[in-house]
Amino acid sequence: MTLPYAIMLFVTVQRLSELVIARRNTSRLLAAGAREVGAKHYPVMVAMHAAWIATLWFTVGGRTVHMALLLVFAVLQLLRLWVLATLGPRWTTRIIVAHDAPLVNRGPFRFLRHPNYAVVTAEIAVLPLAFGLTWIAVLFTLLNAAMLHVRIGAENRALYDRRRDIPA
Repeated sequence: MTLPYAIMLFVTVQRLSELVIARRNTSRLLAAGAREVGAKHYPVMVAMHAAWIATLWFTVGGRTVHMALLLVFAVLQLLRLWVLATLGPRWTTRIIVAHDAPLVNRGPFRFLRHPNYAVVTAEIAVLPLAFGLTWIAVLFTLLNAAMLHVRIGAENRALYDRRRDIPA
């Protein structure tokens, strides 16, 4: 197996395992009384991420890997783990709002309001660039920006509504 395909295998297995974790966490949160927000855009987001991975799978063959950018991608994976570890059982790929849980303000959330979205945005650009596939980086960065406009808006509204529901 060539390095580009090994990298893609890693990313694919990583994302699929995250979907399993997210599904488990989502089920547990919903069973505990949390509610989902923004469910209508979720399939579009999943399709966009699947298209990004599929496009890379079909285009990385025979490509040179730019090791400096691969190192940047590796650092992004560490940041991804930091986000997941910070959220623990509250991490999910959906927008799940638990009215009785405090907002997370530790770990990377001390520095950014939406650190996972920042990491994913960087990954969507950096991985294709590591293969010299600028057009994929640009195309999916633009698609992701449109998706995040919808998603972050829905999440911020839900969190604002949640803050208003908390007694002073």
